[in-house]
This record gives sequence, structure tokens and C-alpha cells, in this order.
Amino acid sequence: MSGRQKALLGLLAVLLVALFVVAVGAGRDDPGDPGARHGFVDRLGALGGERSTVDPSTVSADCADGTGRLVFSGSCVVRVADPGGLRTLVLRSAARFTVVASAPGDAELTIRDEVEPASDGSGAVAKVAVDQATEVGLTCPGLGSCTVLVATS
Repeated sequence: MSGRQKALLGLLAVLLVALFVVAVGAGRDDPGDPGARHGFVDRLGALGGERSTVDPSTVSADCADGTGRLVFSGSCVVRVADPGGLRTLVLRSAARFTVVASAPGDAELTIRDEVEPASDGSGAVAKVAVDQATEVGLTCPGLGSCTVLVATS
């Protein structure tokens, strides 16, 4: 190793130690909010752009009560046409519901989520990643009926 390479390696080590010290010193003592996101992460996400959502007109189901409106009791299978790339299927409801969907890509994994309404009154929202034609299962708890909307955001 030449003298110049040793100097660069030493400078890199000093820089890493300095970054560690700054990161530890800039930490917070509060436990934080697990649901909150840091502003820096939001800015990075804005640079990458938002992932586009599934068009409600490409979603079909036996429980469909118009374009993008699903009304059912018990369960309903939602069929999403091939979106031509990675998209987000956004499902919104005033009441809680359960979503069962396969993971995108070649992963042999099934995701199940019981979606609860938010405490701010904005309802229950499920976001499902879709990259090919797929089926998503919805279940309405209890004996009543559920209304779920396929949203664009």
C-alpha cells in the first residue's frame, strides 16, 4: 500500500468516527412515535417520487357496486388486472376489514392485515403492492356489511 492510500484510509477512518460521534450526539432521549416518519425520510421519498396507484377501473369483483366501490358481507375476492409495473392498490373504508394478498414479485408469501380505522377519523386504509394480475381477499368482521372503496390516493 502506498503512502497516499494509507493517508486516504486514515482520513476515511477519522471521517467515520466523526460521523458516529455526530449521530450519537444528535440522538433524542424520548422513545419517539413508531408511526411517525422523520422529515428527512419524507424529503428522500419526495425525490424518488410517489408510486402510482392502481386505476379503480382495472379492479373487478363479484361484490362491486359500481366502479371502485365494493359492498359485501363476509368476504369478497377482488381481481386486479395487470398494472404493467409496481403499483399500489389503495383500499379505504369507514369500518375495519381484513386484507389477504400475495406479496409482489416471485416471493411465495401471503400477507394478512387487519385494518383498523385511524384515531383521527380518517377511516381504515390498506395499501397493497401489486405488480401483476392478482387476487386480493377482503373479509368483513362480524355479521354486518362492509363498504370498501378503491382509492387513487
